[in-house]
Parts: sequence; structure tokens; C-alpha cells
Amino acid sequence: MVTSDLRANLTKSVRSVLREQSLARAKRMYLNYIMLIPPVVGLIIFHYAPIYGVLIAFKDFNFRLGILRSPWNDFEHFKIIFMDPFFVRVLRNTIIISVYRIIFGFPAPIILALLLNEIRLTTYKKVLQTVSYLPHFVSWVVLSGILMEVLSPQRGPVAAIFNLVGIEPIHWLSHAPTFRGLLVVTGIWQGIGWGAIVYLAALSSIDPALYETAAIDGANRFQQAVHITVPSLIPIITILFILSLGGILNAGFEQIFNLYNPLVYEVADVIDTYIYRSGIQGTRWGFSAAMGLFKNLVGLVLIVAANAFIKRFSEYGIW
Repeated sequence: MVTSDLRANLTKSVRSVLREQSLARAKRMYLNYIMLIPPVVGLIIFHYAPIYGVLIAFKDFNFRLGILRSPWNDFEHFKIIFMDPFFVRVLRNTIIISVYRIIFGFPAPIILALLLNEIRLTTYKKVLQTVSYLPHFVSWVVLSGILMEVLSPQRGPVAAIFNLVGIEPIHWLSHAPTFRGLLVVTGIWQGIGWGAIVYLAALSSIDPALYETAAIDGANRFQQAVHITVPSLIPIITILFILSLGGILNAGFEQIFNLYNPLVYEVADVIDTYIYRSGIQGTRWGFSAAMGLFKNLVGLVLIVAANAFIKRFSEYGIW
């Protein structure tokens, strides 16, 4: 009985001390909490509050009645999605483009980060980093205009090079067999620098003593990269790879929307562009919501499944 009372008193004392420490820490960091208020409020207003609007995916939405009073439609929008003859095409295109992006685009920032990490001349390294980051801050509206001029078969520099070597210029943006490759390459160019930031941050946390010890043991730069640098990136690579699988049905709406045209719909029309044309332009709001909900559910399932699979064979994962 005495032991039980002592244990209870000790638990209360520990909780009291922890509570006092938490309050003291909160008082010291009150400015940080104040700065946190605007993004939290924005997250609630623009991301959580509108969630109830997903109800229109299950209703025959009527503006006069509103979301809550519109009648239920017995999953009619989902039936239309799976019976739509264009759904298979847009789903296939979305998956193919996303898989290409994962295969070729996912390793690109890792490779760039590894190469930049090996540069010892600080000025040269900073210049390369800045140049690689710049396209990320330019909208695809602007980038698409630049690409249209560069790839123009009449006046673009690529067409001029083709003419010099006696090859007929290709209208790249209307050439279906190469359009997907063009999307992947330009997507890598636009995002490779920004994507490398995460990996460079992880590389900066590696203990320099590991490299010094490896050098003493006779390891060259390549061996150090293989046995020290790459294994140190495995946790962050795993997390980002799982998240990229969750976005496999997001093929890049802004890029495709600004570059594609009816001549390449067969290979470039993805779920997002189809939602825009059929749902938003066609004022089929319920259909758009149902398609978006379908995308999110697939992404959630893929994230959970990929995380569970990877956790079975390693210690890394999102949770």
C-alpha cells in the first residue's frame, strides 16, 4: 500500500514538473506560436473547412438548394465515371506519365544533390544551385510560352539545328509519340533544383568525421559517396518515394494544360485536364468532385500500402 502511494505521489510530481517545464518553454517561445497562427488559420479556412463540399460528389447539386439540401443521387456520378468511355484513356495516360516521372524524375534531384555535394569550390557551387533553382519560381504559363518559341518548327533554335544537319523539324507540341517524353524532360528541368534542396539539407547533417575516417582507411571519393553519402539519404528518399506514389494520379495539371492541344489528347489527356474540360467547363460540379474524391482515395490507399510494404523490409517509413 505504501509502495502504491509512493508511486502515485512520484507520478504526480513528475507530471507537475513536466507541466511547469512545458509552460516555461511556451512562454519563451510565445513569438513562435504567434507566428504560427496565420498558417494554421489559413490551413483551416482553405483546406479543412471546405471538406464538407465533397458531399456534392454524392448529390445532384443545385445552386438554389445548396450543398446540404441538394438531393442524394445514389452514387450516380461514380457510375458515370466508370461507364465513361474516356475514363480508361485518361486513367491510362495519367498512370503512364506519372510512372515516367517517377522513373526518370524522382532520381534526378538525388543525382544533382550528390554532384553538388562533391563540388568544393563554394562560389561555383552556389552559382550552379541558383541556376538550377530558377525555373521552379517561373510559372508554367511563362515556361510554356518559352518552350513554344524554342521548339517552334518555323523559328525555334531546335528547328534551326535540325535544318543544319538536314533533318525535317518536328512540331514537338503536336507530335503525339514524343509529347510524353517532352513533359517528363521539361518537368525535370523545372523541378530538379528545388527537389535537390531536401537532399542537400540531409547531406549537410552527415558527420564529416565519417568521411575523414573513410579517407584514412583508403576510400576514394566514389567509395565514400557509395558507402556514406547514399546510405545517409535512404530515410528521406524512402519518405519522398512513398509520397510520390500517393500522387501517382496527379500527372501535373498546370504543365500539361499549358502545353497540350487536341492533337495530343490521345496521349496527354489526364484526369485533371479531363475534370477541367468535362466537369468545370461543362458545369458538372458533382462529376468533378466525384473524380477528385476517386483520385484522393487511390492516393491514400497507395500511400498506406507502400508504407506498410516498405516497413516490412526496413525501419523507414512515414509512420
